[in-house]
Amino acid sequence: MKITMVGTGYVGLVSGVCFSDFGHDVVCVDKDPSKIEMLEAGKVPIYEPGLDELMAKNVAAGRLSFSGDLAAAVDGADAVFIAVGTPTRRGDGHADLTYVMAAAGEIANALTGYAVIVTKSTVPLGTNRQVKQTILKANPEAEFDVASNPEFLREGAAIDDFMRPDRVVVGVQNDRAAEVMAEVYRPLYLRDFPIMTTDLESAEMIKYAANAFLATKITFINEIAALCERTGADVKMVSKGMGMDGRIGNKFLHAGPGYGGSCFPKDTQALARMGQEHAIPMQITEAVIKVNEEMKRRMIDKIFDLCGGGVNGKTIAILGVTFKPNTDDMRDAPALTIVPALVGAGAKVRVVDPQGIREGEELLPGVNWVEDAYKAAQNADAIVILTEWNEFRALDLKRLAKRMATPAMADLRNVYTQKDAKRAGFTAYTSIGRLDYGIEL
Repeated sequence: MKITMVGTGYVGLVSGVCFSDFGHDVVCVDKDPSKIEMLEAGKVPIYEPGLDELMAKNVAAGRLSFSGDLAAAVDGADAVFIAVGTPTRRGDGHADLTYVMAAAGEIANALTGYAVIVTKSTVPLGTNRQVKQTILKANPEAEFDVASNPEFLREGAAIDDFMRPDRVVVGVQNDRAAEVMAEVYRPLYLRDFPIMTTDLESAEMIKYAANAFLATKITFINEIAALCERTGADVKMVSKGMGMDGRIGNKFLHAGPGYGGSCFPKDTQALARMGQEHAIPMQITEAVIKVNEEMKRRMIDKIFDLCGGGVNGKTIAILGVTFKPNTDDMRDAPALTIVPALVGAGAKVRVVDPQGIREGEELLPGVNWVEDAYKAAQNADAIVILTEWNEFRALDLKRLAKRMATPAMADLRNVYTQKDAKRAGFTAYTSIGRLDYGIEL
């Protein structure tokens, strides 16, 4: 099949590359000439493990190409995917559909035969019907159907998620569109991966409901962690005990500094706004948003307490600023709340992150970027683990402690233990929701 992917951001590029690996002929389109130039040179504009190799393989096989010419790319396509950004709109929390509707209008004028126009971007309920009307208005003679195909890719594990999904959700209005989408995903169907076909609105809602539920799990365990610190319970034991219940499961029950990233923050806000518009307040989701922001601020207090009540004039080493490991994505990362607060309070902040500097240099002014944790720790007054990159999971803690002016650690991902820290020579250690909260060693 011929597939056109409009948008070469995270979702569009990963999806386009993976579809080409299925054996389809894929053209990825973007308005940004510099991005197309970069992709044609074999360079990937985002960090996603394994993506560069898979892209090179399919370009070499002749199944994958890149273009700035949308009309040429859409001509003769069986399916045209819209994978453009839907950021939170300023002022009201709605998903901004400007790019989606602009893409729909351009696609309408480029259609030369029947095609299924597939919305891959995360969009509010009713958007696919709006896409249909936009196309009909621009080209009343166009022969097409619309489909909703939300993505469920985890940054850092996106290729595996695409190739071995928990499920594929496809929302359609008729059998013809369903048949095209079945052919698009035929390689997964043949390997018995679940492919769920539903109506447009249900497909749109599944994406928001799933992300809001996962955000709720994260926020719930973070609240439990705060209570554990006051009562003497250990959140790691609590999480393990909860996760053994098959009705709950052990995923997304790891206490930390709050969720971030490209999906959970904007999708929870969008769902809350949809509820308000339809007079069905999403009270749980609204509480999740509020508590998540409070958790980020609570982390700042932890660092202040670790440093004797303030950080003015002190050197703080931050390990990890991306919202999760194995990505360069800084969107709504807890670091964007925590680090500026430390800088604003007079701290000298050093930052180490394997990929975060790409976006972080602009987003985190006033910090000093260094190559590794040991350089960051030199004469530092405290070290803070914000993102649990693998290289921060097996640090030589003795080496770190010896380099520091004051061996103190805020382990905001519960990577180590109080015993680990004490054995290594740390004199103060704090984590999240564990028995060693705030302990002086």
